[in-house]
Amino acid sequence: MPHLGTVHGRRYPDADGYFGEFGGNHYPPEMRAALDELTAGYRDLQASPDLRQRLAAVRTGLQGRPTPVHHLENISAQVGGAQIHVKREDLNHTGAHKINHCVGFALLARAMGKRKLIAETGAGQHGVALASAAAYFGLECEVHMGAVDVEKMSANVGRMRLLGAQVVPVSAGQSALTEASASAFRAYVEQREHALYAIGSAIGPHPFPLIVRDFQSVVGREAREQFLAITGGALPDHVVACVAGGSNAMGLYSGFLDDPGVALHAVEPLGADGRHAATLTFGRPGTLHGARTVVLQEDDGATAPVSSVASGLVYPGIGPEVAMLHATGRISVDAVTDDEAVGAFFRLSRSEGIIPALESAHALAFAIRLAADRPSSERVLVNLSGRGDKDVDFVLARYGVDHLGDRGRPGHPSDRGDCTGRSSRGSPGTGSDR
Repeated sequence: MPHLGTVHGRRYPDADGYFGEFGGNHYPPEMRAALDELTAGYRDLQASPDLRQRLAAVRTGLQGRPTPVHHLENISAQVGGAQIHVKREDLNHTGAHKINHCVGFALLARAMGKRKLIAETGAGQHGVALASAAAYFGLECEVHMGAVDVEKMSANVGRMRLLGAQVVPVSAGQSALTEASASAFRAYVEQREHALYAIGSAIGPHPFPLIVRDFQSVVGREAREQFLAITGGALPDHVVACVAGGSNAMGLYSGFLDDPGVALHAVEPLGADGRHAATLTFGRPGTLHGARTVVLQEDDGATAPVSSVASGLVYPGIGPEVAMLHATGRISVDAVTDDEAVGAFFRLSRSEGIIPALESAHALAFAIRLAADRPSSERVLVNLSGRGDKDVDFVLARYGVDHLGDRGRPGHPSDRGDCTGRSSRGSPGTGSDR
């Protein structure tokens, strides 16, 4: 359940929902009542042994936890540097880490007497997970999704509808995750008497970043215990996760935040042709979706358009806790291009028999680059946050089955980790580690 045993977890957020200078509640007063009700409901859930036991049982029975830590022996041998391990969140029921907080929100809704869950989704993984949790707990479900993503991720749209969810296409702006988030929150405020907003990441006003981090902390707790068992007592040297909102990252980081010897790496989408969603690299402080955080902005302060081959990373902000960890230097940041992510997508598929989500492929691509520059005595742990079933049709249609060519074979020079990726300042490993 909640990850309250760490020094970091007890310290952040403060009573007002701030992680250092980031976070808080910046929505108008008329929206505060719904958030205050949610805060009180979550405190009751934390204090209830029966509800915590119920959540643990659902994690085992419905989700299939624990998920394993797996050594990528073939890719590690190809790279010839540090050993790469992955936390197999792709093996969760519904195929991603998202269900970790979705079942938590569903249990919370039942405890608060709500009959409906409302949420946004980008790639559709959160929507499918929430629809599954809602069906299990006998709740209605309404998922807001950008019209572009509805078309791109049609298979996940079908899954949501099969599970009984109402999918609401959102056509404003870029018709993507940002607009879906705003639409879903408006629906929540209108329906809060009978509905609960199950936000899709560690973003938004307090208490959402806290709740999502706590529900996702099961990833870090498991990974820490599993890694110690695998290595005979050693922790990973490096922990890597892709970031947009930050739910999968905070889930994995939470197990290692109190260990200064473990380097934490956040991987952002650098996109292609100058269009990206690398918020920590190029953004500046601002307010987005009710929280003070780092935001990609135009010169006039308007939220900038964003782009990534991974729909779940198309977000112009970052979770406030991730923003704080970056500002304090606890995490380093690098960026991965669309091409490098797609290269990692094909490489994991052909070298290890695992098809990753394009979001997770960003983290893997950086881990390969990192491992190539580190000694074989070091260990890298990557959050393989989702599986790539949702991306297969799109990738094959855009890139073709032979996209990798010779790079798909062990021993090619690209096995040293250079898959055309560059840091977001234009040279490997520099600039974005600010």
